[in-house]
Amino acid sequence: MGQPLSSNFFFMRESSFVKINKPRWEEFEKLVKNQQQAPPDKLAELFIQITDDLSFSRTQYPTSRTTQYLNSLASKIHGEIYKNKKEEKNRFILFWKEEVPAVLYSARKQLLYALVIFVVAGIIGAVSAAYDDTFVRLILGDMYVNMTLENIKNGNPTKVYSSSGEMDMFFQITLNNIMVSFRVFIFGIFASLGTGLYLFYNALMVGTFMMFFYNENQLSQGLPVIMLHGTIELTSIVIAAAAGFVMGNSLLFPGTYSRLASFKMGATKGLKIVVGLVPFFIMAGFIESFITRYAFMHWSIKMLIIALSAFLMIYYFVLYPIQLKRNGRI
Repeated sequence: MGQPLSSNFFFMRESSFVKINKPRWEEFEKLVKNQQQAPPDKLAELFIQITDDLSFSRTQYPTSRTTQYLNSLASKIHGEIYKNKKEEKNRFILFWKEEVPAVLYSARKQLLYALVIFVVAGIIGAVSAAYDDTFVRLILGDMYVNMTLENIKNGNPTKVYSSSGEMDMFFQITLNNIMVSFRVFIFGIFASLGTGLYLFYNALMVGTFMMFFYNENQLSQGLPVIMLHGTIELTSIVIAAAAGFVMGNSLLFPGTYSRLASFKMGATKGLKIVVGLVPFFIMAGFIESFITRYAFMHWSIKMLIIALSAFLMIYYFVLYPIQLKRNGRI
């Protein structure tokens, strides 16, 4: 009695796998037949997806017609990519022009989750600091609080940003920010929980810091200075958390793929996002090291830098991927 039931279950799993993915396979076949209309990088992306499906099918249904079909389709796509295609010379540019935005579009839900966690944690930090005098020192540390109070007393609350040389500060801050982004991403391996907690704590610090400045009547002076670099830096951390959620959710929700295959795809997508953030962390490090130190520059200059930074982050990470999707580029 057990054997027929097992075979039927196996068959139903294959049927579900085919039903879910068949529309995509048919789309791939059309693109292969009309390869002149499909960008080479689009074909390369399709090839990766097909080989992922083929790997799963070989594991679950090694002798089935589905596996034979996918193997044939993968061979066709591979042939179209490499038969007459020369190596792309602008691969480096295409990574940020198309690959990163494509992954960002697919990760838009995870990005929303990360933003919600950041905002909620920031509010919790601010409210806690407002009602508990000891909370600021608990989160920010006595040394930092005492140093900032001394700077406020001396009339320069953000003096910490001019306490060392520009180049030394640039390399140190940029490296630290990149490492933070990789940590918040890597923690996604703990089923997204690690990424969520790490993001929550960082946002808690931001909210606490803002309320600390507010309580000292320095928010109007300190906030614009901090957001000169913080607009890019904080946004990038939220996006890095979204990358962690992409990887973590691939473990939690593998779909029709094996958990290992799903994890590999999620990790690859998340890593693309984090690598794509590197230029933005370099930009934030440059602003913090060479510009933020001039805390008493005219307010219009501060607002211009903040506005341009905000536009850059919103356009590239949100609007541009949507635009590419609507144009059929991704």
